[in-house]
Amino acid sequence: MSAIALDTILPLFGIMVAGYAVGRCGLLPDGASAALSRFTFVAAMPALVFISLSRVPVSEFFDWPFLGALGGGMFAVYILSVVIARFAFPGTLTTLGLHGLTAMFSSTAYIGLPLLLVVYGDAALVPGIIGAVITGVVFFPIAVFLAEIDKGSADSRAFLSPLLGVLKNPVLLATAAGLLVSASGLAMPVPVTRFCELLGGAFIPCALFSAGLFMVGSSVEGDVKEVSWLVFVKLVLHPLITWWLAYHVFELEGILPAIAVIQAALPSGVPVFVLAQQYGTFIARSNTVIVISTALSVFTLSALLIFL
Repeated sequence: MSAIALDTILPLFGIMVAGYAVGRCGLLPDGASAALSRFTFVAAMPALVFISLSRVPVSEFFDWPFLGALGGGMFAVYILSVVIARFAFPGTLTTLGLHGLTAMFSSTAYIGLPLLLVVYGDAALVPGIIGAVITGVVFFPIAVFLAEIDKGSADSRAFLSPLLGVLKNPVLLATAAGLLVSASGLAMPVPVTRFCELLGGAFIPCALFSAGLFMVGSSVEGDVKEVSWLVFVKLVLHPLITWWLAYHVFELEGILPAIAVIQAALPSGVPVFVLAQQYGTFIARSNTVIVISTALSVFTLSALLIFL
């Protein structure tokens, strides 16, 4: 079992290492990381999400016990980390919100979904997409809301602009479109299906390669205690809470509890760093947590796969 887990996960992280090595050696021009990440996020992943969800019943997407386990773990970690940060790492409402987001926002799009598809196949696609959607649609706006309250802006556009960005998220739009097609019962034309399959097929390698490229230009700095705490919460506490919810509270069956735990055990996602840049705070700390948790997740995710 351990050999199977390692044979599965090492090639995935090998692609990330290849991306890092190519970037470190300067074999790609400046801006390649941003361009490849953008392609992955606005083209390859939406194509995969759309064509996949158009083929499954809508009821399969709205799996409330799974949502309860996965979302409950995220919510518990967010609240717990914000409360602890209020006393242990005091700061503004914006930094507290970003602290909580860093602790629970998994890299579901760039690492989680490729990992789940390789390990569990197409059966993991819908629950994997669910994880990517609820992190962006539910918890991302909470951090935006806290930051705008902290700014005390009277301009409603300042608050609505980030939220509209969430609603225009290509993955969210592809999810909605796929579910609509599924609910309508319409058969997709063959050329559209093949187009989406070809484009979506680029998702796994491009997502992992771009994650490796991103780490080339990332620096490691910030408060050591806070960064260490956040890495511990993301890689240890978050999956432990989700494991308890998935196996003992909601008693999920089949591969669903394992998928929920794996998504919780993923490293912190890049969107947290992007939001920190937008508000000009928590930039170094969020970036450092992303880099360190991604590096350590090679070992923690391998161990988790062996355990599961």
